[in-house]
Amino acid sequence: MKMKMKITRFMPMLLTGILFITLASSCKKDDDPIQVSNTITDKVVADANLSLLEKAVIKAGLDGTLKGTGPFTVFAPDDAAFNAAGITSSVIDALPASALSEILLYHTLGSKVLAADVPAGPNAKVITASGDSVFVTKNANGVFVNGVKVTTADIIADNGVIHKIGRVLLPPTGNIVETATDAGLDSLVKAATIAGLGSTLSTATLTVFAPSNQAFTDLLNALGLNDINEIPLSTLTAVLTYHVVGGRAFSSDLSNGSLTMFAGGATTVNLTNGTGGGPTILGASNGTNKSNITATDIVCTNGVVHLIDRVLLP
Repeated sequence: MKMKMKITRFMPMLLTGILFITLASSCKKDDDPIQVSNTITDKVVADANLSLLEKAVIKAGLDGTLKGTGPFTVFAPDDAAFNAAGITSSVIDALPASALSEILLYHTLGSKVLAADVPAGPNAKVITASGDSVFVTKNANGVFVNGVKVTTADIIADNGVIHKIGRVLLPPTGNIVETATDAGLDSLVKAATIAGLGSTLSTATLTVFAPSNQAFTDLLNALGLNDINEIPLSTLTAVLTYHVVGGRAFSSDLSNGSLTMFAGGATTVNLTNGTGGGPTILGASNGTNKSNITATDIVCTNGVVHLIDRVLLP
């Protein structure tokens, strides 16, 4: 009987102790911070405008890599950039993982580079995770990679940083001559071969304003000729070297005004007076017949190519 009374008296104390322990344990769990993953992969997945990049990263098997320790810098093309490059959702489905990986690693650096850390340039060479080089520049107009402007900089992740860009970067596939050949610029390649400039265009670091095949056809018609072979060699050489600038000159390096050419003499660049408000370049003897720069910043192993729709005349 006495034992029963002692147990009865002890029960409220026991229940109070159990309740205190339970509440303390519950409070401790509530106070523990929730661990939220904030890696580059997580940032890409969370951004509705990077859905094609997300799909490409997963298809390439790089989602785990970009969740890793890093640090990484990723130049991230948005959906509009992928579509403009013809890399649509269905194309991503069709491309081999290895091809996507090569493109994506060309957008990736194995270090964290904030916009403030980009050299003033021009065109500081940086090795990408693919082993190829990109060229970064910072000037009064912003930060650029291979001439492509960073549209949103310094999206910070736990393992690095993302910079959004408005165009897909494509790794170089060959030197200037090989790139021109692959692009179907048969007339330019033929003219360079006749003029004996093939070796120079294959090895020297240059920028070429490359006329289209139609541009050469228009020139021949204006001269009353039928074939590039009919142009005097000295004239052909002078014209071709008038399309070349020493070093790499990306679109981000161009400005309104005079541009000195490799052959000597100057052209005139205007960034806004072309078709659709695009850039133009005008030869000294072209009168008012300016050439539209129809495509820019085609990266080669030894330089850069910009496509134009009229032959420049010195």
